[in-house]
Amino acid sequence: MTQLVLYGTSACHLCELAEQLLVEVLIEYPELVVELVDIADDDALVDLYGTRIPVLERSDGRILCWPFYAVEVVDFAYGGDV
Repeated sequence: MTQLVLYGTSACHLCELAEQLLVEVLIEYPELVVELVDIADDDALVDLYGTRIPVLERSDGRILCWPFYAVEVVDFAYGGDV
């Protein structure tokens, strides 16, 4: 099982697009697990990602910033360098 975290916030159009894209990826790769984290709940995350959301993070700490596409998400999730 591969774990990813999507950092975003509510009322963010780009975050909504990223979530929709991830739903499509999860249909093809159901072994992926994506946790959604709202950065508005954490000042440190706002400082870190506030101007870059949506941001996808892998379990090793590497990040993928928007814009990203399905093929990039899959490559990123499975350890490829994007």
